[in-house]
Amino acid sequence: MRVLGAGDNVVDRYLHQAMMYPGGNAVNVAVFAARLGARAGYLGVLGDDTAGRQVLRALEAEHVDTSLTRVVHGPNATADVELVGNDRVFLRSDRTTALFDLEPEQLDAMAAYDVVHTGYAGPLLARVPEIAERARVSFDFGSRFDEGAALPHLRHLHLASFSGGHLSEQEARGLVGRALDAGAEHALVTLGAAGALLGSSEGIRHQEADRVNVRDTLGAGDAFIAGVLVGLGTGRSIRSTLVAASAQAAQVCQVNGAFEHGIPFDAEAVRRQHATSDESNDDQEAVTA
Repeated sequence: MRVLGAGDNVVDRYLHQAMMYPGGNAVNVAVFAARLGARAGYLGVLGDDTAGRQVLRALEAEHVDTSLTRVVHGPNATADVELVGNDRVFLRSDRTTALFDLEPEQLDAMAAYDVVHTGYAGPLLARVPEIAERARVSFDFGSRFDEGAALPHLRHLHLASFSGGHLSEQEARGLVGRALDAGAEHALVTLGAAGALLGSSEGIRHQEADRVNVRDTLGAGDAFIAGVLVGLGTGRSIRSTLVAASAQAAQVCQVNGAFEHGIPFDAEAVRRQHATSDESNDDQEAVTA
């Protein structure tokens, strides 16, 4: 089973801890797939600063192939995070470095993988039809999805994933049904503490969430996606696939960051940057008014 995470990466900077952790949807799915025994790779762009070097070290430590990973001069993509209870609150992000245009040779390299996973935070939605000509495609539409905008792409997808913690189970079931009707082979809606729904031609199955002492939910949805992809790709039943995916998501909730590998950073310097930026924005608004 070969899984390629293609698209976004980020370093999540936890201001309350003064620690930063590698992450990003495409990176996380690749790492979690590798932990489940898949041959995984990451295609994307890293900066050459401390944050970018840490993402690269983490990928290599997790046995993710980085031959399709490009390093450019500049700061790596970052997201600044505070924790409120057990949930992360994103304060500000800069993903500029992680954005890229898919080159023909990168597109052709995807044919070496069974599944290519990408998502809303990356630049590849418009390229999904081309990717689907070379490999099965998994796409994570996240929680702020525009269902109408997603519909044209669903017929190209092996797995369409949505974060539905804000939905009732009835609403989530409706979403799964519409995704399948639009042509997705499988449709996943994760529901946070309420578990997840996975739909296919066999019907819609609900999986309860494992009960654990939660430290941090960052990356749990990505772990669930990886579990589903590896389970389906290795011929497991839907039921056993969901049980294993839920177990991995629960494990992720018990560590800091998406998959640890954290290093310290100067949180106070970042806070000062935010304060300066906010003051500049206030001054600009005052001048405009």
